[in-house]
Amino acid sequence: MNRKKTGKGQLIVLSGPSGVGKSTVIAELMSQRELFFSVSFTTREPRSGEVDGKNYYFITREEFEGMIARGELLEYTQYQQNYYGTSEKLLQEKLDAGIDVLLDIEVEGGENVRKKRPDAISIFMIPPSFEELSRRLHARNTDKEEVIQGRLARAREEYKEIPKYDYLVINDRVSNAVTEIEAILAAAECRVAKRIHIIEGDNAL
Repeated sequence: MNRKKTGKGQLIVLSGPSGVGKSTVIAELMSQRELFFSVSFTTREPRSGEVDGKNYYFITREEFEGMIARGELLEYTQYQQNYYGTSEKLLQEKLDAGIDVLLDIEVEGGENVRKKRPDAISIFMIPPSFEELSRRLHARNTDKEEVIQGRLARAREEYKEIPKYDYLVINDRVSNAVTEIEAILAAAECRVAKRIHIIEGDNAL
């Protein structure tokens, strides 16, 4: 029985508190395997150093609301009077081409994606301890203390959503976190639903 390449890609939702190191882990993961990192659309203004199409797709509020009206978004939310959302059309094009798609989104967006795409693989990433999360946020040296405390308070709320996710990855070291995610994706690829096409119509059975 010859092994055939799986048709569609896997949709991966990755969430975790600010400061856990998602960006670093994602960069390392993408250096090791073919992944499409889904860039969100937003109506906020670009910050210094941000590039359109790399950090976000920066569009007007009218354009974003047009995407909502046409049902083009997999998920979207509004934060501080700005919209943020994921294009379902662009995502589906990649999945249909057999490319795995990675979404780095917060817990509200993650829940919305799971409702619409129950086949998505959902992963929540945490540091080895809450004290380590605090240390990492302070080590950034980019936020005032009240901002850091706000992020930690938000993280405690986000932790309450962990039971809704499929997998929990601990980012004690980037290499370990990447290894765990690789193992999750390999296991997901071996699901019967992903490989049933191999035996369907096989005259040898």
